[in-house]
Amino acid sequence: MNTNKIIAVKPLNFPWETQDPFLFCAYHRDEYPKGDDEMGPDHSLLKGRNIGQDFTIKDGWRMYHGRTIPGFPYHPHRGFETITINKEGVVDHSDSLGAAGRFGEGDVQWMTAGKGVQHSEMFPLIYKDRENPLEIFQVWLNLPKASKFVEPHFKMLWKETIPVVSEKDEKGKSTLIDVIAGNFKNVHAPVPTPNSWAAIPDNMVAVLTIKMDANAKWTLPAAQGEVNRVLYFYRGSKISIESEIVDENHLIQLNSTEDIVIENGDKDAYFLMLQGKPINEPVVQHGPFVMNTAEEIRQAFMDYQETKFGGWPWPDKEQVHHKEKGRFARHADGREEIK
Repeated sequence: MNTNKIIAVKPLNFPWETQDPFLFCAYHRDEYPKGDDEMGPDHSLLKGRNIGQDFTIKDGWRMYHGRTIPGFPYHPHRGFETITINKEGVVDHSDSLGAAGRFGEGDVQWMTAGKGVQHSEMFPLIYKDRENPLEIFQVWLNLPKASKFVEPHFKMLWKETIPVVSEKDEKGKSTLIDVIAGNFKNVHAPVPTPNSWAAIPDNMVAVLTIKMDANAKWTLPAAQGEVNRVLYFYRGSKISIESEIVDENHLIQLNSTEDIVIENGDKDAYFLMLQGKPINEPVVQHGPFVMNTAEEIRQAFMDYQETKFGGWPWPDKEQVHHKEKGRFARHADGREEIK
């Protein structure tokens, strides 16, 4: 192993291992079938599943915590942020502030849980005449102690606003880089939520998704400083990274101060890259809450029991929007974005 440039190579498990300032990364690829009138799979396909806790891939898909519609019915969060990156399919958002949205391929939702919010993330099967594949990442980015109790906030980074950098090697093979957070070669991502660790440029937070053509060669440039940097190789065949052969479904922890040369194998290769300056504070996590001390976790549970973080203003736990609804976001202040 080139220990100068590559710190570690590890298999990808569920969820993916992360480094400070990131807490968690889950990759979901589900080959959902045609939808029924309720935007869920046909009821006959639910037999043999552990409904309510269905995390085992059966027939290529999972229901997760959903009972009629796949996804994650309403649940609370405090003390961190969620970044949901959609590569294929439909995600419906609803929350305890009255905000809602539907986002699709190429869109990213960034939510600051702060002092506490409930939200649901459902995957409606909107097509009855064809399959409904879904591919998303959910990344948890920590908040420092000073920002644990900020007001909840969510923001859409629409596909049309996320810059894509295209680079070609000497053979004309392409590498495409979606700049979701941070900047890549002075191409800047959309502005994140206002209280995010990523909102401070000196923290050098970067979230990139990368696609390399088969047999392409590409150099990931060094960061502007020493930060935690992990590359997740989640689909492809093999790559040669600094002359080390790595199979798909592995993470590569990189020395951020070095340029990294990647030569792809005979299939298109797909990566997620997470980078950032560590917060370097104690992390105590219990389920949906991430704080600095065990006492703060106990307080979070007590606060949630008392206030429900604003309650649930929607008729359904598995709240979804009308089948014909397009991409949109409705914010807690009533502002609407239609795409």
